[in-house]
Amino acid sequence: MIRTLFSVVLNLLIISVMFSCTGNSNKEKGRESDLKLLEESLLKANKQAVSAENEQIESFIKRYNWQMTETGSGLRYNIYFAGNGEKAQTGKIAVLKYSTRLITGDIIYSSEKDGLKEFMIGRGGVESGLEEGILLLRVGDRAKFIIPSHLGFGLLGDQDKVPPKSTLIYDIELVSLN
Repeated sequence: MIRTLFSVVLNLLIISVMFSCTGNSNKEKGRESDLKLLEESLLKANKQAVSAENEQIESFIKRYNWQMTETGSGLRYNIYFAGNGEKAQTGKIAVLKYSTRLITGDIIYSSEKDGLKEFMIGRGGVESGLEEGILLLRVGDRAKFIIPSHLGFGLLGDQDKVPPKSTLIYDIELVSLN
């Protein structure tokens, strides 16, 4: 009798463990499904935002009839005055005259007001689009860069003058490399 009671209890225990494991498995599958749906919707929203920003950039370029070259990352540039100095390279300190404005035309920063900009190429600390663009230049070059938000200050802006998700227009002269 004790053996039968023990067998019944053991079987009930095994069955309850099986059902509880199945329930957790279903919950985990549900969570995985929810996460996948969330990821897909975020990717879709991000693609739509990138597409809308690209359309805005293309419209701007067309409006001003600028001849721009696009890199694989989405940076647009035009070197409109060719210098004859040293080519920019990682590890050098770039010194720039510049003006930065939003795609709306509002000037937000400039070397006339804020002083020359200096940074070590390849170390970060500036927008990735600016760093990418500088590597295309020689000392004395003057260029225009259109930097999409994902290569600029992204979703947060710079917490000062650059609003979130802003496209930036740089007009630059590479003054020197140290």
